[in-house]
Amino acid sequence: MPMQVESSLRSIPLDEVETTSAELERAGVDRICDSEIRRDPLLSMTLAAAKTSRPTLATAVTIAFARSPMVVAYSARNLDDYSRGRFRLGIGTQVRRHVEERFASDWAAPGPKLRDYLLALQAIWRTWQDGEPLSYEGRHYSLSLMTPEFDLGPSEHGKVRLDISAVNPYNLELAAELCDGVRLHSFVTAEYIRDMVWPRLTAGAAKAGRDLGDFTVLGGGFIATGATEEDVVQAREWARSRVAFYGSTRAYRPVLEHHGWGELQSELRALVKQQQWDQLASRVPDEVLDAFCTAAPHHQLAAKVAERLGGLVDVIQIPSVRVHDDGWESFASAVGDLAAVPSAAPGPAR
Repeated sequence: MPMQVESSLRSIPLDEVETTSAELERAGVDRICDSEIRRDPLLSMTLAAAKTSRPTLATAVTIAFARSPMVVAYSARNLDDYSRGRFRLGIGTQVRRHVEERFASDWAAPGPKLRDYLLALQAIWRTWQDGEPLSYEGRHYSLSLMTPEFDLGPSEHGKVRLDISAVNPYNLELAAELCDGVRLHSFVTAEYIRDMVWPRLTAGAAKAGRDLGDFTVLGGGFIATGATEEDVVQAREWARSRVAFYGSTRAYRPVLEHHGWGELQSELRALVKQQQWDQLASRVPDEVLDAFCTAAPHHQLAAKVAERLGGLVDVIQIPSVRVHDDGWESFASAVGDLAAVPSAAPGPAR
């Protein structure tokens, strides 16, 4: 199966989302997504749906614990209906400090709570789609009321497709057990995908008695690209800052430890405690950056992706070009070239 290309709207201003999405469709991308960084990705995906007809639209990701499962179930179904079945809900947990101090929401062990959240979502969708009475009792979420006034009824497009963001073993297994795909965190390397991600996905699928033939693995680290070498250099340095930011977070230390770089996390963490945010990127050496980042101009990107990620993932994400910038022609060529890169389906390269 060919690799699919997803393009992120993360750096695109909201008032350019509609026009940019239309250009991305013309360029041949398979998927368009946005992240919950400084805006709600459900909003930008609604705008993208208005100006496109073919690409899958996805949140990458929506923060689950900041919203009730019922709120997300309605939003996802509404957007899936509006886009005629093209929406794919990606959800993630965020880390404890953000959940408690930024979103003012309750925190609990994130893996088990996310399991409860997924099961609650799926119970709601079964009620609408299959007419089952809503009766879900979990440790964190209980749902028992769905009167005809609020029942969306069945969708001609079926249930909304669901992915979760994952990097740790529990959530990787959870994705393969309960979801349609896994959205790998950008803070991941090809070696980690091969050595840690796929064994956990295989274990989760076995637990659920399913195979992974229709399961989608999205992502494969940072992609630094552009029309020119200068664009690539700038994108690579942006990726260095993101590696430093995520590397300072305790939850992602296992990825660094997999390469023997665990002490880098301690160093970065110390800088964060001192509020020296502008010093983080300088502590990430090229060796570390190159493990997390695939860097190449548009015309060389497919070859580099094939070398690093061919056979390991099904979808890679590349940043969108700004609508008024040069580079759309080379971007479209890169999208076409990437279709020749083998995906993980029906199984990962070893």
